Amino acid sequence: MTSIRPLHDRVMVQRVEQEEKTSGGIIIPDTAKEKPMEGIVIAVGSGNRDESGKLQPLDVKAGDRVLFGKWSGTELKLDGKDYLMMKESDIMGIIENTKASKKAA
Repeated sequence: MTSIRPLHDRVMVQRVEQEEKTSGGIIIPDTAKEKPMEGIVIAVGSGNRDESGKLQPLDVKAGDRVLFGKWSGTELKLDGKDYLMMKESDIMGIIENTKASKKAA
């Protein structure tokens, strides 16, 4: 098995596949599906260095579910699986568990 360790502020993401059916029960063919803009972070780089040379760690970590732009990242295939390699700045946000958030409120 091959592995990749992203460098600097790069993040490796695996897309989360969208549902095959709509809530009304209509099956969506593969040709009509848009690429999902949601994924799971697989690996992260060590971060960037600021002007003083201090390492600034990334805000995302492996296992985070994230949203990113439609055209973000570079697609790559590793051991038969599709991934995206992108800069942390291409990630728009981290999806947090809303059920846990509502219980805490």
